[in-house]
Amino acid sequence: MNKLRSVIIFAVLIISPMMVNSADAHSMFNSAEKFEAGFRVQVATTPEFPQINEPSQFRVRVTEGHNYEEVENFTMGIRIQFNGQQVDAIPPTAIEGSHWDFDYVWRTQGNHIVLIDLYDIGEEKETHTFTFNMGTQSPFGYIFFAAIIVGALTLTGVVMYIYVPKVLKKSKL
Repeated sequence: MNKLRSVIIFAVLIISPMMVNSADAHSMFNSAEKFEAGFRVQVATTPEFPQINEPSQFRVRVTEGHNYEEVENFTMGIRIQFNGQQVDAIPPTAIEGSHWDFDYVWRTQGNHIVLIDLYDIGEEKETHTFTFNMGTQSPFGYIFFAAIIVGALTLTGVVMYIYVPKVLKKSKL
């Protein structure tokens, strides 16, 4: 019976990777993308959960069309709102290249609405606003990570409690 179970588990482990056609990279928790007026704007923060009053990196990428061709230069402004009030703004800035990475310090804890304005884009040279929801680290974030760690350690302990005695018993025979 144990040999049959081992063969089945081994077969599943060998066959299952062959069934997966593609794999995607981990998308960061504090990242998003919006597609509007033929342009796609992607935002992310590093670290994924920025700490209050500590520098973090804010990343923005702009592409055009369904082929996601990078826009080489654009003008962008950013407004950050918290509880319906604007708490910060970055004036319109000319960006060379399709990426804009800059340091930013989050001052308040919780979810923020980030409004990214792209100026003079498209054939009509209009301004388009892309809206994103970004969050900062809260005390509950630590509880979340601790719960995951405790769960993983508990699972490891249960598996060891069940299987280690059986392995030791077989090795003594």
